[in-house]
Amino acid sequence: MGLKLFDGYRPQKAVNDFMQWATQAGDTLTKRQYYPDLAKSTLFEAGYIAERSGHSRGSTVDITLIYRQGPRKGQALDMGGPWDFFGPRSWFAHPELLPEQKRNRTLLKDIMQKHGFRPYSKEWWHFTLDNEPFPDTYFDF
Repeated sequence: MGLKLFDGYRPQKAVNDFMQWATQAGDTLTKRQYYPDLAKSTLFEAGYIAERSGHSRGSTVDITLIYRQGPRKGQALDMGGPWDFFGPRSWFAHPELLPEQKRNRTLLKDIMQKHGFRPYSKEWWHFTLDNEPFPDTYFDF
């Protein structure tokens, strides 16, 4: 197994751009792919986008597990839903997951917790370092 990094450090100005984007009701280009069942204006209050993100503190990563060998080399394990999908299917404990998907999510969570990261219950891919070196600083470089 290996890790695939989707998202790591993100400058605060990029988070500010998310906040601005959320106010533009007519911009729904990615709605079908990322938030089909939610109004864009609710993504912050629903906990899918944060005004102050651990990504901007350099302590949060969005990751998954991939195969490093064999016929599925480079492919991600089946986690039961895509990265950055905003909805219940992304919740770690979503009740409609297949047994293999539950095992894969648990494996990722167990590995990350073993190495000092805490999971976010609404996003199976999202982990924040327990002992953040800059817990109150949001970088913008």
